[in-house]
Amino acid sequence: MKRVLLIILLHLSLFFLVFAYQAQASEEEWKIDRYESLVFARVYGEVIHGDSLNFFINSKDNCEKVWHNFTFYTYEQPGDIKQLLHKNIPIKINDEEVTAHVDHIQPFLMGYRVLLSLGSFPIKEYIYKLNNFYIEEKRFEIEIIDGIDFKASKYFDIRNNSWKLDKLVPSVLKANKLCKEIFDKKL
Repeated sequence: MKRVLLIILLHLSLFFLVFAYQAQASEEEWKIDRYESLVFARVYGEVIHGDSLNFFINSKDNCEKVWHNFTFYTYEQPGDIKQLLHKNIPIKINDEEVTAHVDHIQPFLMGYRVLLSLGSFPIKEYIYKLNNFYIEEKRFEIEIIDGIDFKASKYFDIRNNSWKLDKLVPSVLKANKLCKEIFDKKL
């Protein structure tokens, strides 16, 4: 009887060890994919996993620019959420106040998914600068904050998220390489 219990205990321990390893590995997992002439590197949020931090590279730009955007899911459903479309809203990135442009709002599950843009930048210069920022700060957090005539809590129930950028440079460079392959095929 003791031997059976020991075998069961060992199997359960092995199961939990493998499960814990898989959970840890998926936390930092980047997705690199393409849609037609657009390639992207994406990592999911630490607070709300479905919120993504995205780096889009378009072969139409000769794969030389990266469009940096992110999504926030909100359960809030104010009747005027669509008025945010094409507006700049205040955010903080690691306590530094900037703005993000609202590019898209779509109904999603029981609320809305909002796509916000930080802009388009020369790819290598921007990625290395962002990577150095992440190494120095040891975090990458975005918080949607109140601004002039903007009350963040009206539109967003959870107003902050963070992303792990440990694999930022190799992931975006891999996406850039895939973009260049698409671009070279078009020539």
